[in-house]
Amino acid sequence: METSNSQKVDQFIETFPENIQEITTSLRSLLFETSEHLMEDIKWGMPSYQAQSGNVCYLQPSKKHVNLGFYFGASLKDKENLLEGTGKQMRHIRIKKLEEIQPEKFKVLIQEAIEL
Repeated sequence: METSNSQKVDQFIETFPENIQEITTSLRSLLFETSEHLMEDIKWGMPSYQAQSGNVCYLQPSKKHVNLGFYFGASLKDKENLLEGTGKQMRHIRIKKLEEIQPEKFKVLIQEAIEL
């Protein structure tokens, strides 16, 4: 497993429309800014990020938006009410435009997810 950007993920991102590529690339950079210890790989058909403690989050691009998903999102404090979803554990933030990325708020959630 690599701690830096994975070539598989680069190739995966390139298959999406340009605006979705921009959002995905920005979120990916944000993840690595939050923690240089995250490992990136393609799991379950999407870029997935792990810390030593296990699965942290994933990026799920689609034609019209990108989900920044948290495997254990239901356990996060989410003071800003950014997370969506009703599953037992997983939650996500849906991003439709680059401007919707809120680096500081997202970093808080990512850091908390790493520490779970």
